[in-house]
Amino acid sequence: MAEVEVFKREMQRVLLIHPKLAHGVTFDWFDPAHWGNCARLVDSGGRGGAWFLNADSGDCVLREYRRGGLASRLSRCTYTFAGEDRVRSIMEFRMLMRLSALGFPVPRPVAAYYRKLPVLRYQTAIIVERISDTAPLADLIDTRLDADWHRLGQLVRRFHDAGVRHADLNCFNVLVRGDEFYLIDFDKGCIMPPNSSHGWKNSNLKRFARSVKKIAGEQVLNKVWSAFEHGYKGSVAA
Repeated sequence: MAEVEVFKREMQRVLLIHPKLAHGVTFDWFDPAHWGNCARLVDSGGRGGAWFLNADSGDCVLREYRRGGLASRLSRCTYTFAGEDRVRSIMEFRMLMRLSALGFPVPRPVAAYYRKLPVLRYQTAIIVERISDTAPLADLIDTRLDADWHRLGQLVRRFHDAGVRHADLNCFNVLVRGDEFYLIDFDKGCIMPPNSSHGWKNSNLKRFARSVKKIAGEQVLNKVWSAFEHGYKGSVAA
């Protein structure tokens, strides 16, 4: 049975909160200054605008949605409002709720926030749980063995088989804890229709390969990609 969605609304501000945290989360949670020394700016990957939070309910990550590329020159932090169901944080929150319920290794969503602005614009942010004792794959590429890349290939295949399209599969959005992997940052991700072509899967893999190459170089990519592909294709690890 699906969880009942819990909203809080105040003027032009809206919260969508995890049902188990409905009585604890407030609008202040989305103001880094509210946390004082319990907020620390994330300095690895991304476009800025993310903080580690020490909340009573557990460690969390607050992430503001910010544009990159040419679009950022026009508007860094605002988006066109096309209805609540199309707000980026709301969409990501719902996707993480669904993936968490299905047992995928993703962070549990805590709350999504948006504020409507004049001329059909909005600003938005999300808070998710911080997965403990992890580091981005980008910081650990040189330490991963073939068996690790094989497991990661299996995990990405598991997501793909469920129709999960991660819009930005890169080495900063894969977290590592021992021999476990987690995927984070599902902004603009979606569940693809069962009858969709496989082109999106190939694009996902190519994007991830480019990320490995950019961070570690082509020589490392060539070294590890075979093990990753074997895992993805269901081959036995070497």
